[in-house]
Amino acid sequence: MPTEKARCGWVPPDKPDYIQYHDREWGVPVHEDQKLFEMLILEGAQAGLSWYTILRRREGYRAALKNFEPAKVAKLTDAQLEKILATGDIIRNRLKVFAARKNAQAFLAVQKEFGSFDAYLWRFVDGRPKVNRPQSMKEVPARTPESDALAKDLKNRGMSFVGTTIMYAFMQAVGMVDDHIQGCFKCRP
Repeated sequence: MPTEKARCGWVPPDKPDYIQYHDREWGVPVHEDQKLFEMLILEGAQAGLSWYTILRRREGYRAALKNFEPAKVAKLTDAQLEKILATGDIIRNRLKVFAARKNAQAFLAVQKEFGSFDAYLWRFVDGRPKVNRPQSMKEVPARTPESDALAKDLKNRGMSFVGTTIMYAFMQAVGMVDDHIQGCFKCRP
């Protein structure tokens, strides 16, 4: 029987979808705007909850929020958002659901100003992933000066649910920061 791969300590060994997320997505640099928007919205939805709670509802969010196409989300009406709240397979938090539209509108403004959200975003880490090699989860920060700056700038642009802790988790998710723990098979020298 093959030996199980060593992973970061936050990955439960009994949750295949969580394992797949860790192995294929978390910490992998993302440069596609629609995927960046998806992760921005999902990380905001996570506020106060576990990531697994959101991960299990990811398909529900994709269905409810037009596959995370920012232009379509930006045009959702109040009535459409109310329907999503009533029937969507999502976390039914009114502020978070309505923030998706507001954040989509701000996202589109950033795209217009910078040519892409990717071009805007990656400036906060000088265009390349910040690679950390923590020995344990205790060494992984909840925020950094880069996440502070990103959170402040996004708030100034009108976004919600983009606090510094949420933005650090986002930065990890989209590979701007690589915090795979030493000993994890994804930890590269």
